[in-house]
Order: sequence, then structure tokens, then C-alpha cells
Amino acid sequence: MKFRLLRLLWGEWREGFLAAMDALAAHKLRSALTLAGVLIGVFSIIVVMTAMRVLQSYVETELSALGANTFWVRKWPVLQFSGGRDWQKNLRRKNVTYAHALAVRQRATLAAAVGIETVFWAGEVSSRFGKTPPTVVVFGAVPGNFPARNWTVAEGRGLLDIDVETGSYVCVLGAGVRKALFPTGLTLGDQVKIDGINYTVVGALEPRGSFMGGNQDNFVVIPITTGFNRYGRLWRSLDILVQAPDQETYEETVEQVRGILRAVRKVAPGEEDDFEIFSNESIIRQFREVTFAVRAGAVAVSSIALLAAGIGIMNIMLVSVTERTREIGVRRAVGAKKRNIMTQFTLEAVVLSELGGVAGIVLGVLGGNATALLLELPPVVPVDWIILGVAICSLVGIIFGIYPAYRAANLNPIESLRYE
Repeated sequence: MKFRLLRLLWGEWREGFLAAMDALAAHKLRSALTLAGVLIGVFSIIVVMTAMRVLQSYVETELSALGANTFWVRKWPVLQFSGGRDWQKNLRRKNVTYAHALAVRQRATLAAAVGIETVFWAGEVSSRFGKTPPTVVVFGAVPGNFPARNWTVAEGRGLLDIDVETGSYVCVLGAGVRKALFPTGLTLGDQVKIDGINYTVVGALEPRGSFMGGNQDNFVVIPITTGFNRYGRLWRSLDILVQAPDQETYEETVEQVRGILRAVRKVAPGEEDDFEIFSNESIIRQFREVTFAVRAGAVAVSSIALLAAGIGIMNIMLVSVTERTREIGVRRAVGAKKRNIMTQFTLEAVVLSELGGVAGIVLGVLGGNATALLLELPPVVPVDWIILGVAICSLVGIIFGIYPAYRAANLNPIESLRYE
């Protein structure tokens, strides 16, 4: 009995669907203009959400530049989109000095590694074999930066404490710089010229690849004290990178470092921190908060477009009911029930909405991934938003198709047969 009922319902829905497709095919231009509204509404949602998902994927992937269980301390927030008051407050903060960083390095007993860094210079680096483009960044760092930054030495060695203590003129090359300066192979002890001064190459790092269309390997690392001697330290705020031993001690390590910095920077009890602490997770969370307004705006605009499209669908379906009054009368005369008529016209509205929705989804995914192509990032397919888009289109078709379907089902069969 149950199987028979299912077969009956399936046959009824199949017949209604085929009738709906025939009706849409008979009025191609009108159907195309109607589904265009749905297409625009769904496209505007999917294209924004796909682009946001591409950027989110980039942020989450590329933040692996920090080592596992690593957090960052600095004067300025990583992402700042607020107005002048917050900017002025951050400007008034004291710089994170080398003394502050050393205090963390000496007192943070829970930390597995502590890195101290700043950017000293950017420009052309040369060797006896070649030159780089004038875009190489020179980092001042300490040995702790290598685990904290997830830098892996491919040749030679990284920086040593003795290099920092003596201010040695040594350097470690990023993979891109190493390839440009020593295309046939690196011999440790070779010299490179940075801003007119010779440095001895003691090592080179493994490649990290592209980064937002740029090159993550386009840098040189020198001892931070060497950079101080060359470029000075006055007015310079440093970044501190701290790596916790494991996830279990991560929060405890953060609180220990916070306490050390509050003490050395003389932050009074009860006052907020005058420095920023952030990690991969906090940056991702802040990115999502910042882009929330963009996503909400896209949903609001798209909702208006879908509402207008739904009204258009309802108007077209009412016109269709009027045009097919005699057809409805014939179907009722040969035994079709009200639910058969309602099924046919409701399915017609849903199919009309879904066709526009599917086209909008395809174009939206392609348009959103244009961001990925432009920034040389891997494309993404937001499956959750695709499913939601299909569901919204079905809902629009049902809501705005139910009234025309109800009117069609409740036409008087005798009057319908007389309709000219």
C-alpha cells in the first residue's frame, strides 16, 4: 500500500514537472526575463561569499608562517579598520623596545622559543654572480625566530646567539634570494652586498612559495644587533614572537608573557594592555568579524533582489494562469484534481526560480574565484552557500508560486471551458 502511494505521488510530481517545463519552453523570452531577477539575486550572494571564502582560505593557509603554538606581541594591531580615536590611542603607546623583548626572552620560563624581529631595510642585494630585484626585505632577528617563524634551514645554519651578541655581519638567505644570487649553487662563506655592506652567507632557507601574488622567499635575515648598529634603534618598535611548548600550555604561556610585559612597561593594575597579543586564531577571528559587514550587506542587497524576482515570478504565473484558463478547465474535466493543478503551477514557479538560481550560482562561483585567479590562490567552492542558494530559490518559488497555483486550482471548470 505504501509503495503504491509513493508510485502515485512520484507519477503525479513527474507529470507536473514535465508540464511545467513545457509551459516554460513555450514562453522562452518571458521565462528568461523572469529568471534573470533570481539570477542577479543569487549571483550577488554567491560571488561575495566565494570571494570572502577565497580570502579566508588564504588567511588560514598563509598564517602557517607562524610556527605551531606561536603568538605575536607588537605595538600595533594586525588589522585595524576603526577610526581616528583608536589610531591615536595606539600611536601614543610606548614602543616595544629591545629591553622589553630581552625581558620576555629571559623571564618567560614556559616559552619554548622567543623571537625578536624588525624590518631594517628593503632594496637590491647583490653577489658576484648576480643581483636581485630592488624588493628584498632585510629582517633583523635572533635564533628564536627560526622555530617561531617556522623557518627551516636547507643549507648551512641559522643565526646563533654568538652572532647576535657580537653583532656579526652574517646573513641567512630566503630561498628566492639564494636562487637569484647563487643560481649554480651556494658555497657557505660567500659574500653578498646589502645596502653597500658585505655580509657573509651562513645559510639558506627552504622555499615557502607565493604569498598573495608575491614571494615569501624574498628576504634576508641578519642579527638584530647588526641591524641596530647599521640603522639605529631609536623610534623603532619591535615584534616579539613566542612559541609555547604545546597547546596545553599555550594560554598559560600567553598570560606569563602578558604579565612580564605589563611589569616592564609599567602598566598599572586595572588598565588595559598597551600592546597587542595575537595568534593565527585571533587574526582569523578578527578577519571574520571585519568581513561580517560585507557579507551581511551582500545578503541584504540580494534579499531585495530576490524579493523583486519573487514578485516577478508571481506576476508571470498569474498571467500564465489567465492565458491557460481553458487548458485548466479541460484538465479538470478529464479528472485532474485541485492538487494536480496546484502541483503543476507550483512546480512551474519553483523550476523557474531554480533555473535562475543555478545560473546565478555558477556565475557567482566563477566570479568569486576570479579573486583567487587574480591573487594566484587556489579556487574554492562554497558548498554550504551553494546548498543554501538552492534552498532559497526553492523557497522563493514556493512562496511566490503558491498563490497563482491556488487560483488556478480553484477556477470553476465549467467557466474555464467557456473561456476564450
